Amino acid sequence: MNVPHSDALVFFGATGDLAHKKIFPSLQAMIKRGHLNVPVIGVAKAGWNLDQLRARARDGLEKFGGEWMPRPSKSSAGCCVMLTATTKTPATFQSIRKELGSAQRPAHYLAIPPALFGLVVEQLAKADCTNGARVIVEKPFGHDLASAQAL
Repeated sequence: MNVPHSDALVFFGATGDLAHKKIFPSLQAMIKRGHLNVPVIGVAKAGWNLDQLRARARDGLEKFGGEWMPRPSKSSAGCCVMLTATTKTPATFQSIRKELGSAQRPAHYLAIPPALFGLVVEQLAKADCTNGARVIVEKPFGHDLASAQAL
C-alpha cells in the first residue's frame, strides 16, 4: 500500500517539556538530513510568541542534542509558525486551518496531556483540519490497556 506523505506538521504542546527535550532536536535532525520539507506549525498555550519559541528550541538543542540552525536551508519548506491560544476556542483551530493553506494531508502531533486528545481532535474536525490528516498521539497514555482504550 502506497500511503502519501504528510504535507504539513502541526504539533500541539510546542512549549512543553517533550518539545524542549525531544521534538526540537528531532526536527532539527530532520532538517539537517533534508527530510523535513513541510511547514511546521507549533501550537502552545497562550502567552508565547515566535521569538520565545525560538529561544526555547535553541535551549533544547543546546542541552539535548543538535546544533542551532536559525534558518532552514532554501530547499526546506520546514518553516515554523507559532500559534498561541487555548485548545478550547474554535478560533485556535480556524487559525490552524488558515496556516495549513493548501495542505491536504497534515499530521497533527499531540504532545499534550491525554485528557485533551478528544477535545483537540473534535475541534480539528470542526475546523475542517482532519480530511486526509493523520493524528499522532504521544505515548504512553493511560495506566493499563483499559484506560488507554478509554482515552
